[in-house]
Amino acid sequence: MTIDTLETVWAPRLLSVLRIVAALLFFEHGTSKLLGFPPSDHSGVELLSLPGIAGLLELVGGALLIPGLFTRPVAFILSGEMAFAYWMAHAPRSPFPVVNGGDAAILYCFVFLYLAATGGGPWSVDALWRGRT
Repeated sequence: MTIDTLETVWAPRLLSVLRIVAALLFFEHGTSKLLGFPPSDHSGVELLSLPGIAGLLELVGGALLIPGLFTRPVAFILSGEMAFAYWMAHAPRSPFPVVNGGDAAILYCFVFLYLAATGGGPWSVDALWRGRT
C-alpha cells in the first residue's frame, strides 16, 4: 500500500466511516435525552426546553447523517449546536475542557464542521444522488 493509495482510495472511504461513527454516537445522545435509552443523567428532558431542542437536533441530525442525507447543511447546523453547547454549558464551569466536560462538544463541533466542508464521502446518499459512489 502506498501513500497514493491511501489518499485516493482510503481517505474518501474513511471520511464516510468517520461520518457514520460520529452520527451513530450523536444519535445515541438524542435517543438518551428524548427516549430515555440508553438511560443517563440527561434522560427525560422536556421537548421544548433547551436540552430538549438539543436532543431533537441530535436525534434528527444523527439520523440524517448516518446514511449521509443532506450532509453539508445538517453537519453545519450540528456544528453550530455543539459550539453553542460548549459556550453555554461547559465553558462557564472552567476554561479547561477536560475539567468542564466539554471535550466531546469541541470534537463534535469540528468533526461536523469538517463534514460540512467535505460532504459525506462516497458511501452516502448524497454521493449516490450525485452519481459519485
